[in-house]
Amino acid sequence: MVTPTVPFSDLSKHSKRVAETLDRVHRVHVKRRDGEDLFISTARHDRQREETADVAARMVAALLASDEGVRAILHALPAVFPWVRHLSLDETQEFVQELVEATRDAVDLDVHATLHRVIVEWRATARILADPALTAQLTRALPDEDHGEVVVL
Repeated sequence: MVTPTVPFSDLSKHSKRVAETLDRVHRVHVKRRDGEDLFISTARHDRQREETADVAARMVAALLASDEGVRAILHALPAVFPWVRHLSLDETQEFVQELVEATRDAVDLDVHATLHRVIVEWRATARILADPALTAQLTRALPDEDHGEVVVL
């Protein structure tokens, strides 16, 4: 279902209509000109989203407890994150472990930025590894020259 969008200025003028929309769709996107956009959702919808994330995190964690589960996750991973094909097996396993831990943090601690960061950082790693010239440039040995002390400001 597409989340309806309303301008921020319409919230007070049309609060009854926004509330009616929330009753129907459970989430409204609020567009702001002078700040970050907002989402308004019903408490029930938010609890359901948290439960969904919790179930998914627990399912992946349970799968990681067995060799068959690990193979199943590694087999399914490219369908969710196509760029993992550029990661080595060790890197892929490290990504999965970080993904599970960050998902648990999102569920248990309501810290969602970590999950986003894990995905963004591993995708950037895959992007570098997909470009042999860039990989060579970033992994070449540095000269043995000492350029002095680093000053921290």
